[in-house]
Amino acid sequence: MNNRVNSEFSSVGGWAKRCYFAGRALMETTLRPYDLGSTQWYVLWHLATNGPTAQRDLVRLLDLERATLSGIVAALVRKGLVDQSAGGKDQRQRTLQLTEAGKTLWSDLPDLHFIHDAAFGDIDPADLAIAIRVLQTATGRLHDLLGKGNNE
Repeated sequence: MNNRVNSEFSSVGGWAKRCYFAGRALMETTLRPYDLGSTQWYVLWHLATNGPTAQRDLVRLLDLERATLSGIVAALVRKGLVDQSAGGKDQRQRTLQLTEAGKTLWSDLPDLHFIHDAAFGDIDPADLAIAIRVLQTATGRLHDLLGKGNNE
């Protein structure tokens, strides 16, 4: 491996990506028996935790592309886990909520906190706070740069 490629794999961003993918793979493996993917789980988690939510708000809250979320919601509706209804004055806007089947499945799903505990359980909280702060700052800077790129 050349030095540039090697340094990219050992960078903070490289390790953040590897950690994310390892956690997501464990999540996918855990959810597979329930016929759910990780992003479907996040939608269900949000609805179970926060109640009915406008679909457009989930785009921002879960940091997803609108088209991606539309496909995920369509799959959850087909599975009978989520109800999608026209809401408010604008009938084009959709409100999402768990169906009874969705609530039942949610209560049957394993608690995925074990993934966080396995990855971070014995790491000093001060070290975790630094890692969070660094990644939040970097993410904000990249979002700002992306915003500037869209305005130019």
